[in-house]
Amino acid sequence: MLENSVWRQYNKENSFKEMIAKFCKMDLLDIIEDEKTLYGVLKAKLTKKELKLFAMDSAGLDDEQIKAAFECSDEELKNAKFKLYKKLKQDKTRLDFRASSLDEDDE
Repeated sequence: MLENSVWRQYNKENSFKEMIAKFCKMDLLDIIEDEKTLYGVLKAKLTKKELKLFAMDSAGLDDEQIKAAFECSDEELKNAKFKLYKKLKQDKTRLDFRASSLDEDDE
């Protein structure tokens, strides 16, 4: 599952749940259980560039590799990371990652 995702291009495992918990300052038990559903929410909340940056940064790639991929300067990368992690910490984003945000009638 999710083998061809942007996340898996840079990460060997689907560890995005742990990374979301870390950056959103949430407990793992509160986050959506199903990886496919959670990844769908992540894709909906982030732009394609933000998702790629999140995957690359979480994989531990150095800034030089990330700057080359995005063709940006040090300052632009710093700003992009700041905006990404700020967005992940916002309540309107964090609350959508909560398992309780799913409409249980859909299941």
